[in-house]
Amino acid sequence: MRRRFLLSSAAALGIALMRPASALTPTQAAPDPDALTPGQSAIFRAWFARIVDQQMRRGPTPRWTQRDCAGLVRFAAQEALREHDARWLKANGMNSAAEASRLPPELQLSERQRSLANRWTRIDGSVGAYASAIALVQRNSRFVSRDVNQALPGDLLFFDQGDDQHLMIWLDRYIAYHTGTVTPTDSGLRAVAVSDLMQWKDSRWQPFDGNPNFVGVFRFAFLTP
Repeated sequence: MRRRFLLSSAAALGIALMRPASALTPTQAAPDPDALTPGQSAIFRAWFARIVDQQMRRGPTPRWTQRDCAGLVRFAAQEALREHDARWLKANGMNSAAEASRLPPELQLSERQRSLANRWTRIDGSVGAYASAIALVQRNSRFVSRDVNQALPGDLLFFDQGDDQHLMIWLDRYIAYHTGTVTPTDSGLRAVAVSDLMQWKDSRWQPFDGNPNFVGVFRFAFLTP
């Protein structure tokens, strides 16, 4: 009965619920020896947000194959850490003069830093390019706050419904997420203003401290701060 209720409520919001490997525990990701400097972190955030925004405006690129909320996070992180050369810009529709004027500066990284998004720590301790939503939060991020006013662009909002979890991405002007469902007429991508989400009819998805289903704001462990 509870499962049916969750599914029907989530459907109204347009979110596909996921089965986690395990429940969230209070462990925190260890500091990453390849962590980005404050300057690198600021540029990463700008690219991460730009890439998510581009997916929202132009539709999902075919190179993004794992279409769910965690997949959006992994894809944007991996693309933000790549070298954004002329070929990449053209493939992502960012090569026009107007687009170029709005792009962040290029991110100067070591080879090890470039590979951060291919080295997610999974729940079982193994490392690879794939990590579930709960692993992204529990093993690869650090808790920031249950107050969304403390969020920075690129931070993750984590919701726990007991046996189902969901990630959203804070982009300052709005919150982006993927429903986990794709059809010929629906990419599954959603954008919602922060003010609208705070007043959402299904209060389980409202990101404020009084909501027991909202775990809080999380930040990639490799970012400083």
